[in-house]
Amino acid sequence: MNLHAIRAIYRFEMARTFRTVTQSIASPVISTSLYFVVFGSAIGSRMGMVEGVGYGAFIIPGLVMMSLLNESISNASFGIYMPKWAGTIFELLSAPVSFVEVLLGYVGAAATKSVMLGVLILITARLFVPYEIQHPGWMVCFLLLTAVTFSLFGFIIGLWADDFQKLQVIPLMVMTPLTFLGGAFYSINMLPPAWQTAALFNPVMYLISGFRWSFYGVAEVHVAISISAISGFLLLCLVAVWWIFKTGWKLKV
Repeated sequence: MNLHAIRAIYRFEMARTFRTVTQSIASPVISTSLYFVVFGSAIGSRMGMVEGVGYGAFIIPGLVMMSLLNESISNASFGIYMPKWAGTIFELLSAPVSFVEVLLGYVGAAATKSVMLGVLILITARLFVPYEIQHPGWMVCFLLLTAVTFSLFGFIIGLWADDFQKLQVIPLMVMTPLTFLGGAFYSINMLPPAWQTAALFNPVMYLISGFRWSFYGVAEVHVAISISAISGFLLLCLVAVWWIFKTGWKLKV
């Protein structure tokens, strides 16, 4: 294992984040804070309880998960796309490093940034809405597992993308709608039976449900199903990345 290579990639990516703190950290935190103001304070005070939890507190896991998904994908996809765009990826491919070391550097940095953002949002939420975390260990587990999995997914998107526009297609056209329809702002149990069944085909719903369970002990589906869903997607992403580096798809063009 080439630890020097992993450290070099990781430190380079983290340095890029701290050079653009306003865009990378401050902007998502401020945007999420507006959700707390509008939905948590203004609307939440008139909504009452959802699944035995105040509405303002109920939406916190969904908002954290929404930011975590988008930032994980964006950070990882942009991190690997820039070497492709600049042509420096050939230096990386010719260096004595394996795809595992490349993956640990880029995905590790993206996941670290996403976890930092998630923690900051949780701290910011405390300024607007009181909440509790019944299962802090599981909360950290979901936070880390989601950050790593969707950083891997973003890494794949960065390899697939041919231009900057494609980097935004999946986060904007797929992930954001799935998050809004996955129970970020409401309980799936509030929907009509037919829509509840349709929601079970939304993979993001399982993430939000499991993450919310770690806070309040309430979930739309069993937490074991949520863990299985995210673990299965993690394995699928790992296989996809292995295949990309093995075949050179989108790497050597």
